[in-house]
Amino acid sequence: VICGGCAYANHIRLREAKLEESCPFCRQPPPDTNADVNRNIMKRTEANDPAAICMMGFILCNEGDYQGAFDHYKKAAELVNSAEAH
Repeated sequence: VICGGCAYANHIRLREAKLEESCPFCRQPPPDTNADVNRNIMKRTEANDPAAICMMGFILCNEGDYQGAFDHYKKAAELVNSAEAH
């Protein structure tokens, strides 16, 4: 996860250099479709990224899968509090 200040600084850098919009984390162009967004979230979830796991919990909660959402939120919290997250 990148803090708001770093994301803003990246945005300013892109604008001043007249560069295409890119992710401040991986420097890739933003996804074009929801399928691409979901693919990226799944990729990061499989890599045990706590932010992506939390986002997956949010998605599952919105779909009505409250147990799945809880499991993802719990795993994200455990990773944030462990060395495995770093």
